[in-house]
Amino acid sequence: MVQHDLSSNGGERTSAVRTCVGCRQRVLAAELLRVVASEQEPSGFAVVPDPRRRLPGRGAWLHPTPECLSLAVRRRAFGRALRVAGQPDTTALDQLVGSTEQ
Repeated sequence: MVQHDLSSNGGERTSAVRTCVGCRQRVLAAELLRVVASEQEPSGFAVVPDPRRRLPGRGAWLHPTPECLSLAVRRRAFGRALRVAGQPDTTALDQLVGSTEQ
């Protein structure tokens, strides 16, 4: 189900609202980075960024900050949000966001 922010001018739909898997805040989708799970043969799955929002598969949304990334990894939110088994590899996100935790 798509959630939209209802503006005060007649209830028109303006833009999509998504929840960050790290901090759990609901914000406009334009402020968040979409990530998807990509299958890797030996190790399972990797979480890869989807800045153009065009990659196939189930997506999750994340603030592009080291704090939200570390919260999501610590809470194991990517596995639940992307519906993959185990702990997916977040190396690509670490490089993009600039985080040193994993």
